[in-house]
Amino acid sequence: MTAAVIWLILGVVLVVAEVLSGEFVLLMLGGGALAAGGVSLLVGGPVVGGVVFAVASVLLLLAVRPALRKRLDRGVDSGAMHHEALLGSTAVVVARVDGHGGRVKIGGDLWSARTTEGHEAIEPGAQVTVLSISGATAVVVAQD
Repeated sequence: MTAAVIWLILGVVLVVAEVLSGEFVLLMLGGGALAAGGVSLLVGGPVVGGVVFAVASVLLLLAVRPALRKRLDRGVDSGAMHHEALLGSTAVVVARVDGHGGRVKIGGDLWSARTTEGHEAIEPGAQVTVLSISGATAVVVAQD
């Protein structure tokens, strides 16, 4: 019975540790340890538990983990995030924008902005396109 208790404790510890990693490896190993604990409780002996742990862990890692990762990755949008989502968007000039600075409104948020080198100043009310984000400053160009 001692081997079964050790396997069960190891299984619970591995499943709990999975919360910190998020890669589903420890979860699969924890599942193998829980299976080994169950078999050790019924059959007895650490050798049988070790064999069951190895076989169950490998099967879980090769069969269950890829399907689980695929299902979870399907729900994640791989689109542009953060400032990358603003590239190419339209903004409205709030305060005169030139090569040294200015202010624009992008999707309801105020941003500091500047034009690209060699472009003239853009007056308030004009629409601009966001070319890039440099730090906290939007680099913009006037729309035709």
